[in-house]
Amino acid sequence: MTTPNVTANDNAKPSNALKTIGLLLIPILLLAGVIALFIFTSGAGLNIEPAAPIESVQFERTVLTPGMIELQLQNTSPQEIMIAQINVNEGMVPFNVSPSATIPRLGSATVMIPYPWVEANPYFIKLFSANSVPFETEIGAATETRGVDANTLLSFTLIGLYVGVIPVFLGIFWFPALRRLGPRAFAFLMAVTVGLLIYLGIDATAESLEIANLVSGPFQGIGLVGLGIVGTFLLLEAISMRQANLGRSESEQRLSVAFMIAVGIGLHNLGEGLAIGAAYSIGAAALGAFLVIGFIIQNITEGLGIIAPIVKDKPQWVNLVILGLIGGAPAIVGAWIGGLLYSQVLAVLFLSIGAGAVFQVAYQISKLITRDAVKRPMPFTLFAGVLAGMAVLYVTGLMIK
Repeated sequence: MTTPNVTANDNAKPSNALKTIGLLLIPILLLAGVIALFIFTSGAGLNIEPAAPIESVQFERTVLTPGMIELQLQNTSPQEIMIAQINVNEGMVPFNVSPSATIPRLGSATVMIPYPWVEANPYFIKLFSANSVPFETEIGAATETRGVDANTLLSFTLIGLYVGVIPVFLGIFWFPALRRLGPRAFAFLMAVTVGLLIYLGIDATAESLEIANLVSGPFQGIGLVGLGIVGTFLLLEAISMRQANLGRSESEQRLSVAFMIAVGIGLHNLGEGLAIGAAYSIGAAALGAFLVIGFIIQNITEGLGIIAPIVKDKPQWVNLVILGLIGGAPAIVGAWIGGLLYSQVLAVLFLSIGAGAVFQVAYQISKLITRDAVKRPMPFTLFAGVLAGMAVLYVTGLMIK
């Protein structure tokens, strides 16, 4: 019977690991001690209690049913708050808060207000805490909120098809005509795609920053924008670098870029669907219809951008179908979320993720253009293409904004 050889190095490994863990924990434990010292000494002897209570709430959603106004909100203040009084159009009204009128920090609650609201009328609602701190929200034009049922889901699905899937596929239908382009026209097309993506990224960033300003402090709206853009950009870049090291042919690499473009545009369309669904959910049906028409016109150019890298190849029709679904179908999911489960935090996150995705794809296409430009420099063609792509979306944006 033989016994395994145990070397000194084998015994040393667990010991070294424990020492490393211990050295990592020491600063953390000391930091906890410093924080405890600060708390128990009342802020180093200073009065750290605020002169007035710091209270805030985030209004997540307003639901209107006949004779009832329902407010879904979240406590974003440093401590618990208690809802003590509610005014509608400057008049005090009865109310009920579920699960409790006392809402813990970052806790959620639903406020039910029996009120005979009138269709299309505006309403100004003011909540007061037990410390008489007011929280205000507004209903621009009252209309009954559609519930979650088969008809509502079907309606939002059709909106997503109109906005995302159909126009993206119409853009892909340009594929046979684009195959007839010469080298200069192809370079121009690729530059147009970069311009489209840059403009989409800027637009999504602006929208996410606008909503981020409405997000209450603890959720750090600007930080969410940074996380979404930078995190998505780096993740897609890591995936792209991993795929580039697989030793695939140039046509396979171009197809990979097309899929990356479809993912980026799909994430952007998720944000568009969110905006349209939210417009309908708050009763702004006219705004929603206007957005649908505008996005339909705009999104046909997105299909063009998806197929630009593979114009000179012969992709299988199945890949073209998949590309179209990846680019367009997220608009359906966005419409569902926006119309039925709208949240400002989710809106910021989705829009910033979409921005990071399209920026990264624009960067990938720029690398392809730069590589080809070494053999056949066309600086003014590329300049004109990028500018044209941005100008196209600016003009179509005039219909939406």
